[in-house]
Amino acid sequence: MSRTVMLMVVLMLIFMYVGNLLGGQEGMQTAFLAACGMNFFSYFFSDKLVLKQYKATEVTANTSPELYNIVQRLANKAGLPMPKVYIIPESVPNAFATGRSPSHAAVAATQGLLNLMTPQEVEGVLAHEMSHVKHRDILIGTVAAVFAGAIAMLANFARVGTNNNQNTQKRNVGVLAAVLLPIAATIIRMTISRTREYKADEGAAYLTGHPEWLMSALSKLEGYSQNYQMQNATAQTAHMFIMNPFNGITGSLTRLFATHPSTKDRLNALAAIQQKMR
Repeated sequence: MSRTVMLMVVLMLIFMYVGNLLGGQEGMQTAFLAACGMNFFSYFFSDKLVLKQYKATEVTANTSPELYNIVQRLANKAGLPMPKVYIIPESVPNAFATGRSPSHAAVAATQGLLNLMTPQEVEGVLAHEMSHVKHRDILIGTVAAVFAGAIAMLANFARVGTNNNQNTQKRNVGVLAAVLLPIAATIIRMTISRTREYKADEGAAYLTGHPEWLMSALSKLEGYSQNYQMQNATAQTAHMFIMNPFNGITGSLTRLFATHPSTKDRLNALAAIQQKMR
């Protein structure tokens, strides 16, 4: 929770600072109100926004018994409340978890994941997502998605303010803000995601007792991500998925700011856990 509060405070301060640069006292006050509204919305409704963005449909034990039973079994093993379960109508395999707490969590898997993975691989992937729920990563990950979108919007405001501003100093500040804000958003997502992905992989290995299930799934996910791209994927939400949806189109500079560790490093870490468990 403290990381989430810190993220929200940073969002408010950035908004107020740029608002002051572009509009003085009045701009800062407007930015403060906008940031307060954004923080409230991101805490209570960001999960619903992300699920709607990917056209996710909630399923039950009657409509999708195999998927539902896997999640229920993992929730029982982890000592967690049963989350809501969603299927995303997308042929590329992937998955994510969202929500503001374990009691308000949701797990979403693409139809491609269910079609292309074995039941054991699906369980490995969903164990990874349930580990995010147990570690309470889901709120900060979802808030970070809204935060990144807000910063992108703020960068656009700075760009517009720059074009309309005749003051040289403010115009230069606006240009700098328009360039640096998106980079700041990427660094924040990267810092949040890389560490938590390793922890969620480890949690999945111990939750299932079979690290090789997730290892096999990650290898397949890597292969598909290199050749296919999800239809509705956005840079602001890419860090939420178990596999970066943009793996196949990233250059060397982009990989430097990647939101996920390399699949090779993740597989090596899981192999070490597997050896330890033996």
